[in-house]
Amino acid sequence: MKPALCLLVASLMMNTATASPPVPPDAEKRPHQVKAPFGAVREDVYYWLRDDERKDPAMLAYLNAENAYTDALMAPLKPLQDTLYAEIVGRIKQDDASVPYRERGYWYYTRYETGKDYPVHARRKGDMQAPEEVLLDLNAMAEGKGYFAVDDMEVSQDNRLLAWAEDDVGRRQYVIRFKDLTTGQLLPDVIQGVSPNVVWADDNRTLFYVENDPETLLTVRVRKHVLGTPASSDALVYEEDDDSFYMGVGRTRDDRYITIGVDSTVSSELRYAPANDPAAFTVLAPRARDVEYDADHFDGRWVIRTNADGAKNFKLVTAPDGATSRAQWQDWVKHDPQVLVEGFELFDGYTAIAERAEALERVRLLFADGRSELVKADEPAYSMGLSVNAEPDTDWLRYSYTSLTTPATTYELNVKTGERRQLKQQPVIGYDPSLYQTERVWVTARDGARVPVSLVYRKGFSKDGSAALYQYAYGSYGMSMDPYFNQSVVSLLDRGVVYAIAHIRGGEEMGRHWYEDGKLLHKQNTFNDFVDVTRALVAQGYAAKDRVAASGGSAGGLLMGAVANQAPGDYRVMVAQVPFVDVVTTMLDASIPLTTNEYDEWGNPEQKPYYDYMLGYSPYDNVRAQAYPALFVGTGLWDSQVQYWEPAKWVARLRDVNTGTHPIVFRTNMEAGHGGKSGRFQRYHELAESYAFVLSQLDVAH
Repeated sequence: MKPALCLLVASLMMNTATASPPVPPDAEKRPHQVKAPFGAVREDVYYWLRDDERKDPAMLAYLNAENAYTDALMAPLKPLQDTLYAEIVGRIKQDDASVPYRERGYWYYTRYETGKDYPVHARRKGDMQAPEEVLLDLNAMAEGKGYFAVDDMEVSQDNRLLAWAEDDVGRRQYVIRFKDLTTGQLLPDVIQGVSPNVVWADDNRTLFYVENDPETLLTVRVRKHVLGTPASSDALVYEEDDDSFYMGVGRTRDDRYITIGVDSTVSSELRYAPANDPAAFTVLAPRARDVEYDADHFDGRWVIRTNADGAKNFKLVTAPDGATSRAQWQDWVKHDPQVLVEGFELFDGYTAIAERAEALERVRLLFADGRSELVKADEPAYSMGLSVNAEPDTDWLRYSYTSLTTPATTYELNVKTGERRQLKQQPVIGYDPSLYQTERVWVTARDGARVPVSLVYRKGFSKDGSAALYQYAYGSYGMSMDPYFNQSVVSLLDRGVVYAIAHIRGGEEMGRHWYEDGKLLHKQNTFNDFVDVTRALVAQGYAAKDRVAASGGSAGGLLMGAVANQAPGDYRVMVAQVPFVDVVTTMLDASIPLTTNEYDEWGNPEQKPYYDYMLGYSPYDNVRAQAYPALFVGTGLWDSQVQYWEPAKWVARLRDVNTGTHPIVFRTNMEAGHGGKSGRFQRYHELAESYAFVLSQLDVAH
């Protein structure tokens, strides 16, 4: 560590216990040019903060200095942070469990124990009164680790073996391990450097998995491992040469086939092989640009969701067993320009279709005789989706339901009789839904687009223009931010804050066109929508102009950065978690994880039109001398999706030119990746810290 930074960290620690205000860190500047292939050059004096190995002493010293500054600045708010944490955690039923589901004669579920951070995965044979078999106890597995996650686990077809993928760093580079469920013993087989995606073949000794590139973390190869053999000899099954594609493996609904799916932003391709003899894979339909599809096999045919033939909102088609081209596809559920088909589940005698209309998720039942009906909802604004339906031979459909005031609920609907049973509602200790009100409003954006907004507040709220507002959005990748219940938000509502989700373009809430109107050379619509929603809510009396908070993470952090540059006066405070803020530099570097997969999302800056457009909104490149809102910026040192150096550089540049007086704090979790700390309670410490910062800036009574 450099002496100057050593002194800075020590000074910040001392200031915590004194009355003098803490002094923010001042990162060193080092000349560095970032060049584009067509000759454009940009100067980036903070480029040195990038260290792929996370070992550079000067870089670590800077991050530690920022953490120390945040500690010092946040010290007076520690009582509020502790109160918020206690409130949020206090609403959690600690000895909770998931709804059990049946598969191949076993009932599977996940449960938590009081005071413990991680789940226990378990099953019971025959019924829920049988003795419990613990598959994995993540509390024991995570002991002594700063981070731990299991993101995929699969039981073999004979119910005897378990394979899972674990990560103890947070960089999403996984290790596959195995367990004999009949003896409880771990097997010696270990496979490293993989994605969390595994599938067993019918022989119960061959496992298909996806191998990552060690540098870019792209999913590049499918291999198969035979138990008892060294991983170094695992046979190559498929290798993808196009680095704009992701890949994954799976099994079809009827368990007849193992599949390999590859997907880019604008194209898909699926291969399949018999699960009882997966020696050779057949392409279901060759890839074609601007044609996306996913498929499942059941009852002797393929059912395919696709946007082919101009079906922008997707449709369902069928194909015969053994299909190899799109010429064999037959329309089944035709395209509807008002309804986005998001997914489907196949059953004996009926199909459940997950769809979206007017920015609301819903479930449609389609019967073998051609009848069609919607699963009924209980509120005007809600989120509904398919739950775990592991077995197709049942008249009972499981689906999930939630709203901004209704905790997550799992229902079971008998599709023949119409009987509905509530299997579980998320327990929220001390929460009374009758005390809160939700609304759906529409805002007209500057170009005439109607943007839906979901609102929730505590009853008694008055639209007199005096309240504080916390506005959240994402707006990228076609990911829809639905109005689901968030028990943490209750702590804001109980303090008089209005909470809003802006369903802006770049998501898919209003259909596929909503996504396409918010990406590539239309990305500015995303930022405009967010600002226009804020201004409309203020104008309608939902909030005071000087009491507005904005929040977003990852690509939503890009949204925060762009809006901070373009409309800083509309916000008093912003929260940007793991923000993607150095867009042009990152997209010029194919060695960075995810870059090449996303050229069709953001554009390829090696092409000048995209370079110029991206440079026009890139948060890091557009920081300028003006008064910025208060900012709470968070990242994880081991983040593989948005590298830590993007927010680090952004904050350093903001500190150079910000003419305002509102604080900017930067918190780096030194043991976490993109999703923050692992464990169900740990992340609430980070959330409580950002909430405390926001509430103090909005002058909300504690």
